[in-house]
Amino acid sequence: MSLRLSDVTLSYPDGAGRLTALDHVSLDVPTGSLTAVVGPSGSGKSSLLAVAATLVTPDSGTVTVDGTPTGGLTRAARTDLRRRKIGIVFQQPNLLAALTAVEQLQVMAHLDGRSPARARPRAMELLDAVGLAEQAGRRPHQLSGGQRQRVAVARALMNDPTVLLVDEPTSALDHERGAAVVDLITRLTRQRATATVLVTHDRTHLRAVDRVVEVRDGRLGAPTVAR
Repeated sequence: MSLRLSDVTLSYPDGAGRLTALDHVSLDVPTGSLTAVVGPSGSGKSSLLAVAATLVTPDSGTVTVDGTPTGGLTRAARTDLRRRKIGIVFQQPNLLAALTAVEQLQVMAHLDGRSPARARPRAMELLDAVGLAEQAGRRPHQLSGGQRQRVAVARALMNDPTVLLVDEPTSALDHERGAAVVDLITRLTRQRATATVLVTHDRTHLRAVDRVVEVRDGRLGAPTVAR
């Protein structure tokens, strides 16, 4: 398993008490598979993704990424783990306006202490994988919403992560472009052998994923096979 959440509980301050966001959640995501996490707003989907990304430390339970338990890691060690092992695609692409599509990917190598120039072939390979090699020199304002989201997916894969976490990738897209982005994520999960979690409230594009898990009131239901 590349990603494992074991008996994770997470709560937040709520007035004089605490609000439980995740209630004894356990989830295993094997390498090369895609698990969709669905549920209504406020159900705990975003909290689950934040814990899996090591952006938030749970009250109890363990998160294991590529065999590494994250509970005892320092903040710096968690940051290094995210940079090297976890790719995150946020709901909004958050591309840098001044950079071209290929430069959006090259900057990830720079943040990892590698030469952006030497990373260019890898960046072009990934842009080709998402069907955007011909758009490599375009800036975000010159790309469609679906193209920007595909750049964000390629960027998340730049440092060859073992875990890919995707937050509501279709929320700002029409049906056709949303389906294309989910199909892309599914294909790249197989090709790149990532353990992928896709958080969404939209069930219409999930036929090709391996498992669907529903979150309600911070509790995880039993996984079901999408097909």
